[in-house]
Amino acid sequence: MARRGAAGGAGERKQRTDRRADRKAARGEQAGGNVTEPVDGGLAELVPDRERRRAWTLTIDGAPQSHVDLDDPTYLSFEYQRRIGHIADLAAPAGQPLHVVHLGGGAFTLARYIAATRPRSTQQIVEVDAALVQLVRRELPLDPQARIRVRATDARAGLGKVQDGWADLVIADVFSGARTPAHLTSTEFLAEVRRVLKPGGSYVANLADGPPLAHLRGQIATAATVFPELTLAADPTVWRGRRFGNAVLLASDVAPKIAELTRRVATDPHPGRVEHGRALADFTGGAAPVHDADARPSPPPPASAFH
Repeated sequence: MARRGAAGGAGERKQRTDRRADRKAARGEQAGGNVTEPVDGGLAELVPDRERRRAWTLTIDGAPQSHVDLDDPTYLSFEYQRRIGHIADLAAPAGQPLHVVHLGGGAFTLARYIAATRPRSTQQIVEVDAALVQLVRRELPLDPQARIRVRATDARAGLGKVQDGWADLVIADVFSGARTPAHLTSTEFLAEVRRVLKPGGSYVANLADGPPLAHLRGQIATAATVFPELTLAADPTVWRGRRFGNAVLLASDVAPKIAELTRRVATDPHPGRVEHGRALADFTGGAAPVHDADARPSPPPPASAFH
């Protein structure tokens, strides 16, 4: 004899399953687990990592933006994110909370990393793409205990609302159509970054460029007008101008822990090279600083960059 209500319970479960399927279909989730959804910056796709149970790669119009592991937010897959993670690790004694501003949100990977490695940190994410923020919040929810505030606004406008001397770190990882917007490349922008940093605080930027590296050289020259201490980490082939890729710029008013940073970058799964001081000044090669009046977006990546 069937239990009372068994048929009704099964029917209710089927209705709930159907409703979930309808919601997945409405937002573009495919049978293979991908989640595809239009956002303000293009077509966003969350692609599951087949080797990690709750890990995802975020792409926009096919360009990889972030990788995040919800079970292990300390896992950083992208090489440039690992390098920024090293800088965050060395910014203060282990476990000490930080005040961090993230310009550009992606999948909130680095904010999750800092929340996991430095509990009680207070962080602000500024991401102009409100639809992307909603997608990430829904599909890759933040730990509700993490002190992370997300603002859906332009990076420079959001930075302008941060109080003077608040941040230990300002991390810039902003791309629109795979290019850094022009208004985030100038001396005026970096002066605003310096305004919100505490004494001894650091600015970290993910920069993308390829041969002949004119954008990268110009960004180093620009940062040198605002910060006395500059360090750059990149893949050796990017340094030599052999391919398009990412470089991580660290700028501060105090000398970084260069020996330890160099060791960590050199022992990454994808080893990189770190330059600072005279060698970095020589690399800049007399490039002119960028001002608002003559700022341009970073160069577009070649079609082969993401294949």
